[in-house]
Amino acid sequence: MHLSRRALIKTSAAAVAAPTLLRMRPAKAAEVTLRLHHFLPPKSNVHARLLDPWTKKVAELSGGKVAIEIFPSMQLGGKPPELYDQAKDGVADIVWTLPGYTPGRFPRTEVFELPFIASPRGIVNARASQDYADAHLGEETKDVKLLSFWSHDAGVIHCRDKIEILADLQGKKLRFPTRLAGEALKAVGVAAIGMPVPQVPESLAQGVLDGAVVPWEVVPAIKLHELVKFHTEIPGTPTFYTASFFLAMNPARYEGLTEDVRKVIDETTGMAFATEAGKVWDQAGADVEKMVKDKGNTILTLSETDKAAWMDASKPVTESWVAEMQGKNIDAPALIESAKSLLAKYESA
Repeated sequence: MHLSRRALIKTSAAAVAAPTLLRMRPAKAAEVTLRLHHFLPPKSNVHARLLDPWTKKVAELSGGKVAIEIFPSMQLGGKPPELYDQAKDGVADIVWTLPGYTPGRFPRTEVFELPFIASPRGIVNARASQDYADAHLGEETKDVKLLSFWSHDAGVIHCRDKIEILADLQGKKLRFPTRLAGEALKAVGVAAIGMPVPQVPESLAQGVLDGAVVPWEVVPAIKLHELVKFHTEIPGTPTFYTASFFLAMNPARYEGLTEDVRKVIDETTGMAFATEAGKVWDQAGADVEKMVKDKGNTILTLSETDKAAWMDASKPVTESWVAEMQGKNIDAPALIESAKSLLAKYESA
């Protein structure tokens, strides 16, 4: 069930006063105030390094006309899978979310989430994804103003037990990030469990999970490095998986802005925003990996032989996706070719 504006007013009074809320305070009163809603805490890298700097840039470039208030940790109510509809319905003006939180709803976005197609570098995946979105995602996202679409860097296996070889994954209860990554994990014997990332800490504490597959960037936000001691990377290009993100805005709210304000929004989103996102994931990932290593946790890397075996085991996942897309009259081979071409373009840039 989606929150109405009336319900929002009743349920978010405490959130509006919450000390974690970051507000823009320009020198003069803003003419427009927009609410940005997301699911991670304010100390998360994506909040502190990407979303908050963007709101400040919008305020500066608009001459103080626009203030964007960030509501982290689902402070406006609802659950992470509801964020896209909150933007569509106007419960929030802007949201940051994952299309993968509503599996099957945005089938064309899944091409970057196919096993062993993405780059390990966030900047490559982010730029390629935005370019791809401009060409292919208009119809699927027509009920919002899609401000940016990007994908993160390489995912990592974080587990209570050592994952040194592919056989060590057998029977492990791991949180999977996207449905396709989940299928590729199942292909090598993982008991894959899907859930939004904020649920991971409690699920680990309760023994529902043995670990999780996420990029380095998000590890501190959910204290994953304190809950598990072993972290296994997948070598080289392509990497095992990436997940994609939306920065989406309510279309009526966007159209109601003055032309000069819309210009500021346009100039700071799209490829500009995706590029910043790619940089954030790459830099934050490197910083977090060093922090985890300095803490004394063990970082491992699968062998190229095990990676090759995993790639072979995952081929039916891609084949099944292609057949599924063709059943929806979507030219999956063409989308895969487009994604691979764009990834190669930005890998060599």
